[in-house]
Amino acid sequence: MDRIRSLVSEKRVKLHIFEPSQRKIWSVVGKGEEHWIDPDCNYCSCPGFYFGKLNGKMICYHLESAQLARNENKAEEIIFSDDEFFDFLRGLISDL
Repeated sequence: MDRIRSLVSEKRVKLHIFEPSQRKIWSVVGKGEEHWIDPDCNYCSCPGFYFGKLNGKMICYHLESAQLARNENKAEEIIFSDDEFFDFLRGLISDL
């Protein structure tokens, strides 16, 4: 739980909001990497999530930190223009 609280308190849970459409992309900055997450679908792009799923684990600490940040309204919100959405996605996908 300390790791999760640390991610939230250090503002490493990010909510990227694109305006005016209000599209949202969540990410969590972990150990030198940024992972894309979808808290509504319980998905994280980190290897721990993938291998955890293979072993029956349902959630990783990145998702837990996003859920905590969302519940406590402590995610760092970053506002972008809708014009930047596709370039943002392209960069996100190239990092996977």
